[in-house]
Formats: sequence, C-alpha cells, structure tokens
Amino acid sequence: MIKFYNTLTKKIEEFKPIKKNKVGLYTCGPTVYNYAHIGNLRTYVFEDILKRVLKYNGYKIKHVMNITDVGHLTDDADAGVDKMEKGALREGKTAWDIALFYTGAFESDLKVLNILPPDIWCKATDHIKEQIKLIKKLERKGFTYQTSDGVYFDTSKLSDYGKLANLKNQKLKAGARVEMGEKKNPTDFALWKFSPKDKTRQMEWKSPWGLGFPGWHIECSAMSEKYLGKTFDIHSGGIDHIPVHHTNEIAQSEGANGKPLANYWMHGEFLLVNNGKMAKSDDNFLTIQTLKDKNISPLAYRYFLLQAHYKKQLDFSFEALEAAEVGLNNLYNKARQLKNSTTVIPTEVEGSLKNKFDTFINGDLNIPNALALVWEAIKKKEIDFKTLLKFDEVLGLDIKNNLKEKKDLSAGEAGTPEEIQKIADEREKARQNKDWEKSDKLRDKLKKLGYKVEDTGNSQKITKI
Repeated sequence: MIKFYNTLTKKIEEFKPIKKNKVGLYTCGPTVYNYAHIGNLRTYVFEDILKRVLKYNGYKIKHVMNITDVGHLTDDADAGVDKMEKGALREGKTAWDIALFYTGAFESDLKVLNILPPDIWCKATDHIKEQIKLIKKLERKGFTYQTSDGVYFDTSKLSDYGKLANLKNQKLKAGARVEMGEKKNPTDFALWKFSPKDKTRQMEWKSPWGLGFPGWHIECSAMSEKYLGKTFDIHSGGIDHIPVHHTNEIAQSEGANGKPLANYWMHGEFLLVNNGKMAKSDDNFLTIQTLKDKNISPLAYRYFLLQAHYKKQLDFSFEALEAAEVGLNNLYNKARQLKNSTTVIPTEVEGSLKNKFDTFINGDLNIPNALALVWEAIKKKEIDFKTLLKFDEVLGLDIKNNLKEKKDLSAGEAGTPEEIQKIADEREKARQNKDWEKSDKLRDKLKKLGYKVEDTGNSQKITKI
C-alpha cells in the first residue's frame, strides 16, 4: 500500500490509480528564460523520488512535463513583461533562441542530478492550437469575458474556485494584491492576452479573439488533457504553484470538462537561503554550475535533499552541502566494500530490512528515514550490495557507477592525514606568495574532503569537520 499526502483533500490517502498498475503523472516544468536555480531543482528531485517509488512498486508510468516557452508574465496577475521577451532583451538573442538554450540547460541539470526524464516533453509553443480549442470550449460554456487586453476566466462562475488552496478561508486571495484593471474579480486570470499595439512581440499567434499569446495557466490544462486525458492520477509541482497556477489549472479544466483534473495533488516545499526562499530576482540565485565551480558534485546536492522530507522546508548552506558530500562519498566507499564482501545476509534479516525500507518510502515518501535505515544496516552489516543497488533505484544516487575508491573520512582518525597535510602545506605556500585565488581554491578543496581551515596570523589550523 502506498500513501501520499493529497493537497486537494488536505490528508494522507491510499494511492489508488485510475487504471490498474498504470499511473498518469503530470509535473510542471520550467519557464525557460534563465537557468533553473537549485531551489527549483529541489522540486524536480522530489518528483523524481515520487516517480521512482511508483516504479519500484511495479507501476508503469506515463510522465508528462511541460516546457513553458511563452506566455508566462513576470507576475502571477497577468501583468509585467513576458519572461521570454525579458530573457531575449537581457542577452540580445531571439526569444526562440533563449527558449532553446535554457531548455537544453535544464535537461542537462536533470541528467547530472540523475533525475529520470519524462516520457513526454511538451512545449507550450507546440500546442497553441490545443490551447485555443480549450479557451473556445470555456467560452461556449460561459466562463469567459473579454477586456481590452485579453480574454479572461470568470472565477465567480465556478462555485468551488480556490478549493486546492482553500482560498475562501484566506484573507489574502490569489491576485488580490494587484490592480483590478478591467477584471471583474480579483482572482480572474488571463486565458489569452492581446499583443500590445505599440510594440512587436517575437512570439504571437492569430486567434478568434485577435493577435496575441496564451496566458500561463492554459498550457498545462491543454497539454495534460491531450497526453493524459481529462482526468489523470497525479499532478505535482512546487508549493508556490498552489494558490495561483494549480488553482487556475483546476478552474479551467474542470470548468471545461466537468470532472476532476487530477485525483492526487502533491507539492514540494521551499529551499531556504538565509531564511528566505530562493528566487531568480534575488542575490541567492544558485545554480548547478555554482556547485560545479566549487568542485561540489551535483549528486551531493541530491543526497543533501534526501535528508529532508519533501513537505518540510530545508535550509541551505554550503557547509551543510559539503557535509552531505562527505556522507555521499562514504556511502560510495561502503558500497565498494559491500561489492567485494563475501558475507551472506540471512534471508529473514534481508526480508525485514526490505519491509522497513518499503514502509518508509511508501509512507508519503519518507526518504530521510529510508536513508537512515540504509546507514544503520551498513553499520550492522545487515545489507548486501545487491540490496543496496535495489534501494538505490529509489534514492537515485547512482551508486553502481560511483564505486571508485574515495578516502573514507568517517573514522575520526587521530592527527591530520598525509594527503590533507600536503594540501594544507601547498595552501600555506600560496598564502605566503599572496596567491589568494589559489589559496581559496585549496581551502575549498580541504572543505570538500571534510577539513576546516582557520588562519591564525602567519599559520593555519586544520581541523576535521
């Protein structure tokens, strides 16, 4: 039995797919006007774990992910500059080139994080016809009205609008912080935006209502219906999608089709930096390349994320990430030892371990406990290499391909190892030569190996983290 927390019902429920042993899964993808930051990527790791747990339990999954390459404005209230146009202006390229480049960058990020790719990638710009068709259906059913700048969805026509976010019981409703303009209700949202008359857009299409481009939300409703049907099993994304994007997806799809969009809604929490969520507009914009520049493996970031439940906010720091990399390298070393071991684990011990692991992962993706269980089994010598690889089908740490010997830093050996001392001496020489760049790089290298450097006057103190 698999149980998930369903954002729609606000409770943990047993997962029951529409079709036996099959799962339709839609995950909201990136807006490809810039690199994904590591806060964004936390959501994709969570969704990858979800997918891996379903596969581990024998389900055949049809996974669809959208690529938003048009129509997403700079705020959730259908105002501001289109993000693709903004990216094009920033880099002096066409919006199409921006979309192509950052789509490739996103796919690269997924690969280095060992995230399984979706079965279907669907770009908003490839599905304009489907989006127009859905808007026309909503128009026929009386859910739309037109203003001078676009076609809008009338949220007052839907009795249960905002049920996902429980908006009726919140003082601050979606869109309430913005100017109403010609909207009838604060929560109404654009289905189709008209192109400005005083400027030329790079991405625009003809429609029954005029030249323009689709609103942000309509693409997901149109594409999920095309590839997964009017109702599918699981829809997931970041927690920030709940009050606006996913709420409006539900309104569009259920207004058009008169049936649930998805039976289960799952959302991952924020990654925090200095007590604030990470955002592209802030100074805490960190990417996978940021980690690589500091010689930190992207899989160490994945390991770091696995130590917190997907529904818990997680505080990021490079110190915590470096500690996670030490832990991951030690796990690889233990795996190598298990591969060379001839110890036979009793059947009942192996069975008990698997039952506990399954209970954790199937209990709303309790990966932190599952990972702790793996370490406990390693220490007690109650796990073999084959079982560890089986568990890694869920963890996704790519253990099989990372078995080269690495220094085990978990033993707490006395003194400073010769290898560490050699790096420290090299750093001290760089300091004396006032080669600060090299000195900083060697400090980072020592941190990666699990050692802290403190400069004390004309010397340095090396201690184990």
